[in-house]
Amino acid sequence: MDSQLFLSLVAKITIGKQLPDAIYLHKDALTAIPEVLQKFIPAVAKAVNLPNDEWNLIKLFKKEFRLSLLHYPDFYTDSYPSLKQSLNVDLSKLTHKITQYQDSDNPPILHRKETMILPTSDYYESFVNLTQEGENAGLYQNSRLIGFKQSWLNIIARHGYELVDGRLFRSSAIMTDRNDHGIDRHKTAIVRHELSAPMKMLAKHGYLEGNYSIFDYGCGRGDDLRELEAHGLDALGWDPNFRPDSDKVKANIVNIGFVLNVIEDQDERLEALLGAWELTQTCLVVSVMLANESYISQFKPFKDGVITSRNTFQKYYAQSEIKAYIERSLQEEAITVAPGIFFIFKDKLQEQTYLQGKFKRHHTWQQITSPAPVDSADKAKLVITQHPELFEQFWLACLDLGRIPANDEFADSDRIKELIGSPKKVFNLLTELYGDDDFAQAQKRKKEDLLLFFAMGLFEKRKPYTQQPESLKRDIKALFGEYQTALNLATELLFAISDTQLLEEQCIKANQSLAASHLNPGHSLIFHKKYINDLPLLLRTYVGAALQMYGEIDDHIDLVKIHITSGKLTLTAYDDFEKSVPFLVERIKIKMADQDIDFFDYIDENKQPPLLNKHLYISKDDVNYKKQARFDKRLTNLFGDSDKRELLYSRVVYDEIISKKQI
Repeated sequence: MDSQLFLSLVAKITIGKQLPDAIYLHKDALTAIPEVLQKFIPAVAKAVNLPNDEWNLIKLFKKEFRLSLLHYPDFYTDSYPSLKQSLNVDLSKLTHKITQYQDSDNPPILHRKETMILPTSDYYESFVNLTQEGENAGLYQNSRLIGFKQSWLNIIARHGYELVDGRLFRSSAIMTDRNDHGIDRHKTAIVRHELSAPMKMLAKHGYLEGNYSIFDYGCGRGDDLRELEAHGLDALGWDPNFRPDSDKVKANIVNIGFVLNVIEDQDERLEALLGAWELTQTCLVVSVMLANESYISQFKPFKDGVITSRNTFQKYYAQSEIKAYIERSLQEEAITVAPGIFFIFKDKLQEQTYLQGKFKRHHTWQQITSPAPVDSADKAKLVITQHPELFEQFWLACLDLGRIPANDEFADSDRIKELIGSPKKVFNLLTELYGDDDFAQAQKRKKEDLLLFFAMGLFEKRKPYTQQPESLKRDIKALFGEYQTALNLATELLFAISDTQLLEEQCIKANQSLAASHLNPGHSLIFHKKYINDLPLLLRTYVGAALQMYGEIDDHIDLVKIHITSGKLTLTAYDDFEKSVPFLVERIKIKMADQDIDFFDYIDENKQPPLLNKHLYISKDDVNYKKQARFDKRLTNLFGDSDKRELLYSRVVYDEIISKKQI
């Protein structure tokens, strides 16, 4: 082994944590590197008399004939393991040096461990979850400060978290300070510096705008309440340890956030859920911490959960498990809002309003030009020309509803009647003046939105509603005639998403009609998330069915991929989609057939694949389209490839080509 061969072999390695000058990988991943190195690395350890059990991580230098053998004894058991010993071998000088860290108060630690093992490892998924947890908490924003144990703990504390058995603690306390089992429930409450995830979801959907009273059941230290009160909202809360004297009161919205995780007694847990439901007038928000079996298996089992090192109980859930538990306990449908967060509506009319809102397309209609004056004999039309704003607003209301608005759906109905007559008469006159193309399109879109709404109810096996909001009754009557007709059409639509031939036909149609998308024939359709509502109805239904498992698409998601034949939907997020070349930071694959979700994180910047040919996913009307298209053409020429298709290159290959040539 010489320097030239060593560097060439290291350059071929695509696994591991890729840094500009080095690659870190675990000993268990050696099987995936060139065979010569597989044999060479253990030989080096043996040559310097390093026992096999005193190294488990390898650092291979990319520009030097050098490697380090590192010992992290707790690599698999500690979320952020500390370095015990480092042995650096200078292969060009044939020297080595050992550095000990076992007595250090602030040893180096590891992050992003999933990058150092193979995706086939039993630990891979739990390591990905750990990294994502830190990312979500904002702990990786300054990577220079996270490499040592004390600095890492300080960052965690500054962000209002605590590290308990390797996990960031986000729970709220419930029930008593200490119970018969000696569990310290009060230790589970943390200090928050921003609204909790369930409260953010409520804000997103307009429930924190002052129209609803809020009760936080198990509010912990009350950080959410202080923020809500600062906004003038009617918000109260109760907690057994921090607000034990507060009353439990009924409210429109009741939040029981991260409470079910910390109650070790199943009867008390159920009592808490039922108690929160009893106080609910409109909507109950339930949120829990999620974890997989490989993570849970690290702890001491206790009842149906585990005991943490701080003598607190944790019952971790899988997404499907907590949804089923809520529905069994409350005998109500639980609507998935996000991973670990669910809405359960007691007010079924409000539930329908919420669900309709999820699937309703909101469009800004083009400004309507005032009609030119007509023959003076047509008095009614002349009146319209004299009051253009009033009648334009009425016409816009017709377009928004896809039907003629009822008296209580248009504020100036009485004025309309006074000037001309019935809404029907006004509508007919406006149709003559403006034409009926816009209204026909509006009616079609409204009908599709409603079919999607009903189809998603069928997909979730939601019980048919015995009561409906008046506006929905009017929609059904105007667009379908009767409720059963709408359900029959929705059933046909839902079954159609399993027809791969029809699905491909619709993907081809979408590719031709969308402002921007890319079709991989027979495989997939890729588009930006902002075009979801512009998809043909069948594809909107396909996407909607997949998102019933995941929840709503977060703001950080950029692209959506419909898999034509495999019943999957992939969501991808990039570091900054506005850049000429964004880099992939997260990929989520929703598998409808398996009712499962896979999360893939690309936390290590040096392993983030580039998004090439980004112009395929932006509209030609975009001010930056031509500039992006020119850039993509120059870039793909460097790769000897096409700017007309999806390109999949690793970050390593991309960086190598860019480093050799400038564009």
